[in-house]
Formats: sequence, C-alpha cells, structure tokens
Amino acid sequence: MLNLWEDELTAEEETALLNTLEKEIRKRKLEVPAIMFFEMHKPLANIAGHFALATSPFLVPIIGYKNVNDYSRLLSKRENVEKLIVRLEQKTDSKEDAKEAP
Repeated sequence: MLNLWEDELTAEEETALLNTLEKEIRKRKLEVPAIMFFEMHKPLANIAGHFALATSPFLVPIIGYKNVNDYSRLLSKRENVEKLIVRLEQKTDSKEDAKEAP
C-alpha cells in the first residue's frame, strides 16, 4: 500500500516544487488561466489534495508516485496556493509593464 502524506514538506521542498510548477506554467504561457484557476479553487485546496489521494491509484501510473505525493501535499495548503498565485502575478505584471514602457 502507498504511504502517501507520511511526512510534511520542508520549506526547501515547498520552494523547489513551487519553482518547478511556476516554470512549467510559464513554459506553456498559461500564467493568466493558471491564476484564474487557482484563485477560483483556493477555498477547495484541502479537498483537492484529498481528492488527489483518492485518485492516486489512477494518477501514479501516469505522473509518478513522487509527483502525486509531493504536489498533493503542496497544493492541499491554501497558503502554498496563494504563494504560487503571487509568484505568477508578480512576473506577469512586470511583463505587462515592460510591454507598455516603449
């Protein structure tokens, strides 16, 4: 049986996961839809984390055990979702400012 959520994420692990998630969102140029999605679902963050646990038998073969375990723990906390939103907004705002400057 899988031992999901056995340990809490450390601050370094949270930062690394947030960096990776932010990088993947930016690589696909999905900053605005991601911000909207996370803002709408922020109140349901804990439920979403538990839903990932419930569906882990289906998710693990697709995205891997470590990713399911790490990202479900990361996104189950509302403050981590807020950190991701702030990171995405900061860099999105600076890009918009750069476009308007010339």
